[in-house]
Amino acid sequence: MPELPEVETSCRGVAPHIVGRTVKQVLVRNAQLRWPIDDNLAGILEGRKLLELSRRGKYMLFRFKHGHLLMHLGMSGSVRIVEASDEPQKHDHVDIVFGLDTVLRFTDPRRFGVILWTDDAPEKHKLINHLGPEPLSEDFSVDYLYQKTRKRKQAIKVLIMDSKVVVGVGNIYANESLFMTGIRPGRAAGRVTRAEVELLVSNIKQVLQKAITQGGTTLKDFVGGDGKPGYFAQELSVYGREGEPCLRCGSILKSQRHVQRASVYCPQCQK
Repeated sequence: MPELPEVETSCRGVAPHIVGRTVKQVLVRNAQLRWPIDDNLAGILEGRKLLELSRRGKYMLFRFKHGHLLMHLGMSGSVRIVEASDEPQKHDHVDIVFGLDTVLRFTDPRRFGVILWTDDAPEKHKLINHLGPEPLSEDFSVDYLYQKTRKRKQAIKVLIMDSKVVVGVGNIYANESLFMTGIRPGRAAGRVTRAEVELLVSNIKQVLQKAITQGGTTLKDFVGGDGKPGYFAQELSVYGREGEPCLRCGSILKSQRHVQRASVYCPQCQK
């Protein structure tokens, strides 16, 4: 699934090509995503200038004068810039055409993605209004996370993956941040010390920023806005490495499951 760094990479990749330009045409080949695309999406967008492209959590927010287009890449989606002459493939469901040389193409093999229109401010939308702070913002602080962990029996990994607590710390980045901090994924959040929370917050910010800088994490379905895969997977320390030696101490990495997601950890380096 594209995570926060992949979505941020996509935003940064396509924004220079489309922000400030007017939508010429909207082509919807398959409207059946997680929720059906508005039948009148072409009427809403055509002739309108895109003023800004930003991100909230894993949602891409396309700001127009009269409202916002919300886009989520779902489990396997991607956006990229293509030319109008590029032949669409089976899973290329939506084209937003800004010119013959600039088409924003939305691709989603599993069709769990989202393309919705809202007239209101996006922060009021029901899909967004419950989200926690952005992990790279000042709102995601040591004091904030420490208070969220107090008296919590919930596993620390589950807590930091909760979008109501903080957005965008998906499975890959939770595994990596906890390894860097020396905390086992299954430890009760309430048993994490303030000193450990301070280090964890720093490591979450570091691992996400590094992933953004390097273009996201290479997963089989993800490509950035330029059509190229991310490269952060080349530097993963624990995710996807169960049964392999720890890069730090040589111990064999183990795995356990939390909310149906694999948690890989080092039994020596993480306590």
